[in-house]
Amino acid sequence: MASFTNRGTKKKPSWQYVVSAKPKPIRKGGFKTKKEAEAAARDVEEQLQKGIHPNLKKVYFADYFETWVDLFKNNVGKNTKERYLNTLETLKEHFEGVYIQNVTRQSYQAFLNEYGKTRTKATVQKLNSHVRSCISEAMEEGLIGIDFTRKISLSGLEGKKSQEKVLHYEEGKTLLSYLMDKEKKSQSDYLIILGLMSGMRFGEMVGLTRKDFDFFNHTITINKTWGYTNKMHEGFGNTKNYQSHRVIYMDKKTMKIFADWFEKVPDNILRLIFYSPSSKYKVISNGAANKQLKFTLDKLDIDTISIHGLRHTHASILLYEGASIYYVSERLGHDNIDTTLKEYTHVLRELRQRDNEKTKSILGKMYV
Repeated sequence: MASFTNRGTKKKPSWQYVVSAKPKPIRKGGFKTKKEAEAAARDVEEQLQKGIHPNLKKVYFADYFETWVDLFKNNVGKNTKERYLNTLETLKEHFEGVYIQNVTRQSYQAFLNEYGKTRTKATVQKLNSHVRSCISEAMEEGLIGIDFTRKISLSGLEGKKSQEKVLHYEEGKTLLSYLMDKEKKSQSDYLIILGLMSGMRFGEMVGLTRKDFDFFNHTITINKTWGYTNKMHEGFGNTKNYQSHRVIYMDKKTMKIFADWFEKVPDNILRLIFYSPSSKYKVISNGAANKQLKFTLDKLDIDTISIHGLRHTHASILLYEGASIYYVSERLGHDNIDTTLKEYTHVLRELRQRDNEKTKSILGKMYV
C-alpha cells in the first residue's frame, strides 16, 4: 500500500510516494502531480509483486547461490559440499545471465520439468531442497519478494524401489552360510558379512578400527568414517550426522568371526580393519566390495544388490522380525524417525497387514 505526500507548496508541488517493502520502505519524490506519483508507485508495487525489489542491485541467480553456499555451507562434509556444488553447476547451465529477481514460478517449474526428464525424482527433490534453502535466505534479505519454489511440482524418473534393493530373509541366510563355509575369506567377504549383520554404511565400515570392537560386551562403536573417494574428506572424518554416533549390539557369532580374523591378520599403523596399503585411499574400495558381492550372489543364483543394499536388508529383516521402527532408526543412525519411515514404507505396509490379521485373531479369542 502506497502513501503520498506533497513536499512542496501549492504553487510548486513536489509529490513523494512511500511504498511498504522489506527491508525498508521505498521512497521517491519530485513528482509535479499526485497522478504522476501514483503511476510511479504502481510500477514499483507491480515489480514487488513479481518478486523484484527496484531499489536493490540485481544479482545473478547462480552467483547468489554460490555466495550462499560459501557463507552458509562452509562447514559441511566434503561429500555434502560436492552435492551443493553440483547444484551450482546445474544453475549456471540453466540460468546463465538470469537475475534472481527475474526468476518466476513458471520459469523455475519449467527448469525442474526439463531437469527431471533425465534424473530420478529423488535427485530432483535434493536439488530443489538446496534451492529452497537459498531462496529462503534471499527473501530474508529482502532481495526478492516471492518464493518461486513454493508449491512447485516435482517430477523425475522412478528410482529403484527399496524392496528391489534388498535380499529376502532366506536369501540373506544363504549368503551368510556360503561365506561362513569359505575356508579363505577375502576382505570383501568380511565386509559383506559385517554389512549384512550390522546395517552400517560403507564409509562407517571402512572407518572401523580394532578398538571399536568390544568383544566382551559384543558391541561395535561407530563414531567416524573414512574417506574412500576423492569427493570425501581425507582419512578419518565425521559420520553423516550426530545421530550416526552410536554403539550397536552384535550377535556373538559375528563378533567371534572378527575376533578370529583379527588374530590371523597383522595390525597396521592406522589399525583399520579393512586396510589396503596398495589402494589409493588405503582401504578396500566400494567398487571391489560390490564386485565381490555380485560375484557371490551370481554364484548363489540370487538377484544382485549393492553393498548399501545389505544395509536395507538388515533393517528390513529386523522390522519383519518385530523390532520397533524406533530401534531400527537408532541402529541405522538415521537423523530422525521420518527418514526411516520413508525408506521402509513398503515393509511397514506389509507389517500392518500382518498386524490386522493378528488383531482379528486376538480380539476374536475374547468371545471364548
